[in-house]
Amino acid sequence: MTTEPTTGPAQADRLPAGALLIISLLVGSAFVMILNETIMSVALPALIADLGVTAATAQWLTSGFLLTMAVVIPITGYLLQRFPPRAVYLASMTLFSAGTLLCALAPGFAVLLAGRVVQACGTAVMVPLLMTTIMRLIPASRRGQTMGTISIVIAVAPALGPTISGVILSALGWRWMFWLVLPIALIALAAGATWLRVTAETSKAPLDVLSVLISVVAFSGIVYGLSAVGESAAAGTHGGLPPWVPLVVGAVALAVFVHRQIRLQRVGAPLLDMRPFAIRRYTLALVLVATGFMSLFGAIILLPLYIQNVLNDSAFVAGLVVLPGGLAMGLLGPIVGRAYDRLGARPLVIPGSLLLAAVMWGFTTLGATTPIWLVAVLYVGLSSALALMFTPLMTEALGSLPGDLYSHGSAILTTLQQVAGAAGTALFITVMTLFSEGAGVDEAGVHAAFLVAAVISLVVVALAFLTGPRPAEQTEPAGSQGA
Repeated sequence: MTTEPTTGPAQADRLPAGALLIISLLVGSAFVMILNETIMSVALPALIADLGVTAATAQWLTSGFLLTMAVVIPITGYLLQRFPPRAVYLASMTLFSAGTLLCALAPGFAVLLAGRVVQACGTAVMVPLLMTTIMRLIPASRRGQTMGTISIVIAVAPALGPTISGVILSALGWRWMFWLVLPIALIALAAGATWLRVTAETSKAPLDVLSVLISVVAFSGIVYGLSAVGESAAAGTHGGLPPWVPLVVGAVALAVFVHRQIRLQRVGAPLLDMRPFAIRRYTLALVLVATGFMSLFGAIILLPLYIQNVLNDSAFVAGLVVLPGGLAMGLLGPIVGRAYDRLGARPLVIPGSLLLAAVMWGFTTLGATTPIWLVAVLYVGLSSALALMFTPLMTEALGSLPGDLYSHGSAILTTLQQVAGAAGTALFITVMTLFSEGAGVDEAGVHAAFLVAAVISLVVVALAFLTGPRPAEQTEPAGSQGA
């Protein structure tokens, strides 16, 4: 099926023919793929025992997935310009399916981690493809509602990961988390090969391999440095490479990467165009989304460990506790999207940030005698707060860009989401490990980790008040920049 965006004024609010089918296919595929970001979190205790690794090592099954996405996503700006959407989609689903099969067959931790990396390579391409397609096919007046649907994918899928993992682990082994996903991925691959036909302009822009290599060093160094602190604390030793070394190397490499992209922009060949950062609305929304994702993934990784190790409940219970929050976020996404179309971002983001801070400080009160229903209520509050923030902020960020920067803007946005998620996961595990007694997880460690998350939430509140009033009504028809 081929879609051509309509640009006539009388049809400015209409969806192009076939757009609904294409977006539904992309949303469904992205949901299944992003679900795998956090599906391992509830399984960590079982994997620690089964594979004989520490908590700090096992968390790489989640943070390594996110880190790989952060490394690959900058390339998607190039891929979406160089290749047609159908080819990008098929490559993405093929990689994801192959990685899922490798995880299901993994004989040990190293192969399991390798499978997660391959999965992440496929997942990394899907979200920028989805965002770019929506920005080009959907009229400006309906983008909030549509981005609300995307928020179900980007935020609800990882929130539901622990629930699905807990249900599977209660009846089957951890390998079934992959065996059950594999046929769904193969069906999506076949559907895309059959129905996905999107007309798109492509260009033969060169790939700057040096930029790719620098980005790998930058993002992996930062997240590895954070994780190494927890690893050394869990092992009770400080031998080997000091954690500050990869942190410094990563930070320096990131500065070099940004400088190189700015220089390559002058000749029109950056790996990742930095011009979106010159737009204040985009940059502010970007920072708020990143800090929000740190809170989300911090809670997703900490709560299952707290429920199983401090409250001594099962993986199944840990999964059920976060289910209402995931459902709340899914229900609120489209509602918040429609509200954004009417009100803009500020009236939604500020209340969302205040609720986020209240919930995070509530998490610091959790202890060994906390009733399980209170944990569930707090997580519903967290999910509701982030639902109020993510849809307006992502729509605000991409809607502030000209059409020729959609692919790079969505790549930057998705990159920093994953870096924030990976860094948040590593940071909170590190704090938890440092403040827990021995190599286990205890009440003091969980409290310290949530205290750090609560402090971060205060930064979110301060930034939320910097969001400006609703800009002048956007009149750009869908597809004005081509598909």
